[in-house]
Amino acid sequence: MTPVLREMRWWDIDPVLALEKALFPEDAWSRGMFWSELAHSRGATATKRYVVAQDGERIVGYGGLAATADVGDVQTIAVARDQWGTGLGALILTELLRAATTFECAEVMLECRIDNIRAQKLYERFGFEPIGFRRGYYQPGNVDALVMRLQDPSTSVQGTEIHG
Repeated sequence: MTPVLREMRWWDIDPVLALEKALFPEDAWSRGMFWSELAHSRGATATKRYVVAQDGERIVGYGGLAATADVGDVQTIAVARDQWGTGLGALILTELLRAATTFECAEVMLECRIDNIRAQKLYERFGFEPIGFRRGYYQPGNVDALVMRLQDPSTSVQGTEIHG
């Protein structure tokens, strides 16, 4: 079965939190952080887009994007370990870039753990380029972040389609 992407809703927070804590035990987001993000993801004034990937009854991935003026910022992308290498991360990123295009973002930024080579390779495939570092960005582990930028996200999502 192929996971289906859909809008993240409040009832997804607990399963997303479980996945978040399994994948990012040192610097997992809190329940309040997800609530705050979802509060700005619906309606005419929405500035955020959060999605979950659902495989049957199980949430196997999620991602979120925030838009401010003409800049999008990938807030988070996570995929369950048993789904690594399946293309699910690329599917989630494609949806976030589609949202950035809808929000009329001229560019999209993100931070990635300096030691997360798998994620960096995914972002590079989509055209993101490294532009700098944020020292000690991920706490409490004091891990540096690689800052990456994609100019004109609309070019990265042309011809892609989400099924399901």
